[in-house]
Amino acid sequence: MLYPLKFKPIFKEKIWGGNKIKTLFGKDFQPLKNCGESWEISGVEGNLSVVENGFLAGNDLSELLEIYMGELVGEKVFEKFGLQFPILVKFIDSAEWLSVQVHPDNTLAQKIYGTEGKTEMWYIMQADENAQLISGFNKKIDEKIFLENLNNNKLKDILNFEKVEEGDVFYIPAGRIHAIGPGVCLAEIQQTSDITYRIYDWDRVDKNGTSRELHTEQALAAIDYKYYENYKSDNAFIVNHSSNIVKSPYFTTNIIAIDKPMHRDYYDVDSFVIYMCTEGAFTIEYENQKEYIKKGETVLIPAELTILNLVPDSKAKLLEIFIEEV
Repeated sequence: MLYPLKFKPIFKEKIWGGNKIKTLFGKDFQPLKNCGESWEISGVEGNLSVVENGFLAGNDLSELLEIYMGELVGEKVFEKFGLQFPILVKFIDSAEWLSVQVHPDNTLAQKIYGTEGKTEMWYIMQADENAQLISGFNKKIDEKIFLENLNNNKLKDILNFEKVEEGDVFYIPAGRIHAIGPGVCLAEIQQTSDITYRIYDWDRVDKNGTSRELHTEQALAAIDYKYYENYKSDNAFIVNHSSNIVKSPYFTTNIIAIDKPMHRDYYDVDSFVIYMCTEGAFTIEYENQKEYIKKGETVLIPAELTILNLVPDSKAKLLEIFIEEV
């Protein structure tokens, strides 16, 4: 019988990274200096997550899929994605602005790379005072207006800046221009893809005076120029219930805030479930066994494990992620 799986984090040095992944979550990312990302569960080639608990410790996600298939991810999910784990989840800490960027959708990514595109979402776990991010445009524009602003170093004039605080949720569909600002620590849920088109990098250079590569031509093929009145998703939740915040073809994400034991039945889901603990700590009770999860930890619940109890220490908050629309 499979069990709740924890994986060794994959830490990423980033020019814009900080130290909150250590200070907030207690994760030791040495010898890195500026850790921008902790990949919690990854099926990205070359960055496969490795189990760190139980009898499967030392096995990577690809090996688990080869052996357990639908028992691990759900029959419909395995039928669609095969040996490719379809979701990548990470924690991100930005001490400086990330580049202004965009990701291709499935159609464009399949055409160029033969892979999935990259739709993602952000859940803000901590934000310094007046911290911001960018999501979309602040008015109606087209490619001509975009290029005029980009070439005249006025791109910021047409971008939608959002002040953020803990608990904010942003859905970033493929094609939406975006960037995370300084002082933000968040959980990111995304399709399994590492394709990023960098548009503007704040005139930043490395220690050798070299700018990072930009991908303007590729980005032009990917950008969605639509303007929206509101780019922030609903983050309302009811305590001791599973409250939906994002429902997409690529993943469903709910918030669970608990101050008493909660029963979960995933019999009708036919998908793996991922828990990312964002506050407090809780125990997963299953098959007369237990697994403890604290803030900053992530766990994969295999699809065959359908009946669970979540028992908070006193109170806890977690993201509940699975694939609903296969």
